[in-house]
Amino acid sequence: MEYSFRKAHIEDVAEIWEILQHAIRRRKEDGSNQWQDGYPNPAVIENDIKKDAGFVLTEGDIIAGYCAIFINDEPAYADIEGQWLTNGDFVVFHRIAVAESHLGKGLAKTILGAIEEFAKDRHIFSVKADTNFDNGAMLKIFEKMGYVYCGEVYFRGAARKAFEKVLSAS
Repeated sequence: MEYSFRKAHIEDVAEIWEILQHAIRRRKEDGSNQWQDGYPNPAVIENDIKKDAGFVLTEGDIIAGYCAIFINDEPAYADIEGQWLTNGDFVVFHRIAVAESHLGKGLAKTILGAIEEFAKDRHIFSVKADTNFDNGAMLKIFEKMGYVYCGEVYFRGAARKAFEKVLSAS
């Protein structure tokens, strides 16, 4: 089946929220503290969509995954304990989640590939992201996809591992 990557629509919020609720539960079952404090929530998703930052990976009419993508918009990244690989424009993504029905198909990597294409289409060659220290699945994906550990950033009082991937122009 073909997957498509598109901007999320406000009518997608309920389906996206269901996907995120399952991801929140999986984080907890994995022993992670990530997303166990009421974030993200439906208001966060709605805000992503209103800012044109919410994106979905679809299989036909079914939403298989979600993420939020921003350009040069992550204030916490200015205060990294460490050093980014680049200092220019960057794309940052947050809240990657794959639907329960689509787990084990490598779709998180598919979403990251779509984010990298999003960046290159805008002539931006840096993708930055962060994750919890105990999110083993995301840490493995970063490693497999060529992201480089750059240091720590802080969100809501907690340290997170920060990564960057420099993209080639081709």
